[in-house]
Amino acid sequence: MLGEEEAVVLEVAPFDLHGVRYYDLAVGFPDRSVIQARLGAESVPDGLQKGDRVLATRVANMVVSVRRP
Repeated sequence: MLGEEEAVVLEVAPFDLHGVRYYDLAVGFPDRSVIQARLGAESVPDGLQKGDRVLATRVANMVVSVRRP
């Protein structure tokens, strides 16, 4: 599966690892599935918060980036 799908951010937790910013995310989809992802800062829009609606890019059923619609 490759494509974008609307989702809602259920959890977002930024953290630094060796001076590099990452985000642990949980995103919920319309079919009620939830996917967790660890993404680099380049794959997450600035100021992302719980409850934000996003377009999640999925590859092989893994979220590889999120962006605001």
